[in-house]
Amino acid sequence: MSTYVLVPGFWLGAWAWEKVVPPLREAGHDVHPVTLTGLGDRSHLAGAGVDLETHIQDVVNAVVFADLHDVILVGHSGASAAVTGAADRIPERVARLVYLDSGPTADGMTFMDLNETDWRTFIETRVAEQGGGTAYPLPSWPEQEQAGASLEGLGEAELDWFASRATPQPYGTMTQPLTLKGEVDKLPKTLIACSLSLEQVQAMITAGHPFFAALAGPEWSFETVPTGHWPMFSKPVETATALAALAG
Repeated sequence: MSTYVLVPGFWLGAWAWEKVVPPLREAGHDVHPVTLTGLGDRSHLAGAGVDLETHIQDVVNAVVFADLHDVILVGHSGASAAVTGAADRIPERVARLVYLDSGPTADGMTFMDLNETDWRTFIETRVAEQGGGTAYPLPSWPEQEQAGASLEGLGEAELDWFASRATPQPYGTMTQPLTLKGEVDKLPKTLIACSLSLEQVQAMITAGHPFFAALAGPEWSFETVPTGHWPMFSKPVETATALAALAG
C-alpha cells in the first residue's frame, strides 16, 4: 500500500479526482484528495489574502495533520508550485513528487513568469474586469486552447461538468514567487506527460529548454497518459493506473 496526496490545478477542488480515487483505493492505497483554500468547497475562503504560501501550507497541513509518511505527492498543472513548495518544507514525509501534465516551478518564479507577454496581459485584464482584482475566473474553452491547454478527450458532458464546478483561482497564488530552501532537489520525481509526448519532452530537455532543463537530473522518471491537459476527466482510470505504477 502507498499513500497518495492529490492536489488539483487551477479552478479545481478535491472533486476533480472523483473518478481517480476509487481505482486507487480499490487497489489498496490510502488516498487523500486536497481542496486548496479559496477553491471548490473552500471557495468561501477566497480573498485577497490567499496566496501561494497559503496553498503550500494547505498541502503541508494535509500531510502533517493526517500524520502521513512516505507520501506520493501529486500536483496537476497549476498546483506545481504548491506541491514543490510543500515538499521543500517537509521532505522527510515525501517519498516521491509527481507532476501530472505539469513541471517543477523554479525558486523565485511565479506562475505569471511562465506566460508570454500577451497572455499575461489577458490574465491581468480578466482578473481586473471579472475577478475583482483578486481572482482569475475560468477562461472559455477557446481561450484555454489559445493558451495551449489541450482539451483532447473532453466531450461536451465533461466540459459542462468541469465548468459547472470550477471556481475562480485566487490571483495571489499566481503572482507570489515560490521560495525554496533546496530540500526538494534530491527527492525522487516523476513527470506524467499527457498533452505532450515523451519524445517531445525529451527533445526539450536535450535542447535545454528553460522549463524542461531541470528534468535532466537522475532523480527524474517519466510516464505518459496520452490525452489532453485534464487526464483526471478524460482518462481517469488510466491516470489511476499510472499513479498506482509508482507505488512502493
